[in-house]
Amino acid sequence: MPYQTNLQLPLSVQNHLPLRAQSIYREAFNHAFTAHAGEADREARSHRIAWAAVKRAYEKDDGVWVARRHA
Repeated sequence: MPYQTNLQLPLSVQNHLPLRAQSIYREAFNHAFTAHAGEADREARSHRIAWAAVKRAYEKDDGVWVARRHA
């Protein structure tokens, strides 16, 4: 199901990601959920795509998600 706000995201996302990363996750999930309509693994695939989007912009540093520095 699409998420209207970051407060609706799974607690595992809310408790570990900074607010901007949560928004990236939500936007990517919602887009993927729409794009993969009718597929049996739609929700699981959308979560994987959302995490991939977060990992493009954020990385873990000593267990904390921080924005990647772009050269």
